[in-house]
Amino acid sequence: MAEKEKEHHDEATPEGGEKKKSGNMLLIIIIVVLVLVLVIGGVVAALMMGNHDAEAEAGNGAKKEASAGGAEKAAKGDSSGGEAHASEGGTEVGLMFPLEPFTVNLLSESGRRYLKVEMNLEMEGEELSPELEEKKPIFRDIIIRQLSSKSLEEISTLKGKESLKEGIVNELNTRLKDGKVKNVYFTDFVVQ
Repeated sequence: MAEKEKEHHDEATPEGGEKKKSGNMLLIIIIVVLVLVLVIGGVVAALMMGNHDAEAEAGNGAKKEASAGGAEKAAKGDSSGGEAHASEGGTEVGLMFPLEPFTVNLLSESGRRYLKVEMNLEMEGEELSPELEEKKPIFRDIIIRQLSSKSLEEISTLKGKESLKEGIVNELNTRLKDGKVKNVYFTDFVVQ
């Protein structure tokens, strides 16, 4: 009888060992699957972020091409488009008029997001500086209204920032007599 129990015990041991081996194998498979899911998620996230960079690069490429076209016009003696393109391309920047920092609440349901911005206005000529200084409170009001009318989603993209710049330039230029603001440059842009 003791021998039968021993044989029965010897037969049970290999089966118990197989259960432990299959349990360990299952744990290893689960870990491998989780690692693969994390890696695939990381690759997808990187590709999505890369698409935003590619769109920004495509936009910059178009600006460079436009700048090159402006340079060709300037070389041919056509100054009608060369000056604006040179400014956009960053080769020739006009006089700057710095503004004090702006801190505004962004448009949101909770009202808990705010934007801190510092910017410079690019002027067409020196004759505009006294008018800008004189109308500084009016221009600050215009800019504050423009900034606070935007949501986080609207200003978080490159297109959103460009649209914001265009809106500010257009609003300011409607109130100027001695010249025009050519561009707005953000020197600090923090969303909290």
